[in-house]
Amino acid sequence: MTTITTRSVEYPADGLTMIGHLALPAGVDRRPAVLIGPEGTGLSDIERRRADALAELGYIALAFDLHGGRYLSDPEEMLARCMPLLSDPDRMRGIGHAALDVLRAEPRTDSDRIAVVGYGTGGAVGLELGRDGVNLRAIGTVNALITGRPGEAARIRCPVWAGVGSEDPIMPPAQRDAFTAEMQAAGVDWRLVVYGGALHAFHHPTVDHVVLPGVGYHPQHAQRAWRDVVDLLAECLPVTEGLGA
Repeated sequence: MTTITTRSVEYPADGLTMIGHLALPAGVDRRPAVLIGPEGTGLSDIERRRADALAELGYIALAFDLHGGRYLSDPEEMLARCMPLLSDPDRMRGIGHAALDVLRAEPRTDSDRIAVVGYGTGGAVGLELGRDGVNLRAIGTVNALITGRPGEAARIRCPVWAGVGSEDPIMPPAQRDAFTAEMQAAGVDWRLVVYGGALHAFHHPTVDHVVLPGVGYHPQHAQRAWRDVVDLLAECLPVTEGLGA
């Protein structure tokens, strides 16, 4: 296993002091980088471990914060914060840009080679960065099929990969259709993977608090979705590019 280093980083966004998790591979050379967005509950060890896993693959990885260092285990509190956020593209972009600035400020980050991988609300933030015209190499999302303002998807300049559970009541077929229609009309290089039998947040291991109806962990599909994310990065953001032989 590759030696990595990690540290917490504080930065302002959305009127809060965010606490992200930065993971760096061994060495001193510049590397491609990945921004990782969490589910609506907020940054947890799950996303931190994903950042660490990507660092082990050779990426600079920043798992960003949504709620000022808090994890919102109470569904009502989570919805009260996330629903207004999801309906406000400019707020989502502000959160995304603040995290992107932190990632770009890391001296080892190759600012021309950055991707975003997000889950739920964090995935919606990643899509809004794309709709804002940010230079990204790839956008990967899981259960974040949130459509944007009319016409703005045309600003997305990279491939978009999206995953969703077939039985996800929060992202039902009509929402899938609206999202893929938006991507297709905008001329985006998009793909959608529907994981059979999976619910919302199927990638997220079970936790010891009350979750919303329609949310459930699917171990097999969680592993498959992670492999799909890694494959997306290998295709669009190869670690070896620019490193020499």
